[in-house]
Amino acid sequence: MDFKSIYQTTVENDMGILGETKGDLVLRTSSPLSEMPGTNPEQLVGLAYATCLNATIEAEEARRDLVHNSQVRVQVDLGKDVEGYQFKLLVLVRIPEVNRTVAEEILEIAKRRCPMEKLLGQHPNVTVKLVDQFKSRREN
Repeated sequence: MDFKSIYQTTVENDMGILGETKGDLVLRTSSPLSEMPGTNPEQLVGLAYATCLNATIEAEEARRDLVHNSQVRVQVDLGKDVEGYQFKLLVLVRIPEVNRTVAEEILEIAKRRCPMEKLLGQHPNVTVKLVDQFKSRREN
C-alpha cells in the first residue's frame, strides 16, 4: 500500500535540551534533571502516546455507540544504560462502564490502529496494560 500523507508537521531543534523547539508549535525545552522551566522529551512522548491512543479508543467507542469514558496514563521513566539513556514506558488504559471482555476488544483494535502504538508498541521498553482503576502514579 502506498503511503499518502494527510497531514504533515515539521519541528526543528537547534539548541539541544536547553532552548526552544520551533515549528507549528513553539515550546521551551529543558532537561528533566534541571530546575529550568520547559518541557522535555519524556513529557512529549508521554503526551503524544496518551493522546493518540485515547483518541483511537474514542473512535472505537463511538463506532460501538458507547460514551467516551476511556483514560490513558503514560508513565515515562528515564534511566541510564551502557551507552547513554533510555526510556521505559508504562501505558495504562482504563475503559470504565463496559465489561472486561469488551474493554480488551476495544484496546486490541485501538492498538492495531493507533499511529503511536504502531511506532512504539512493539518495543521491549513499552508495556501497555488494561487496568480497572488507576492507583498512585508508581503503583500500577
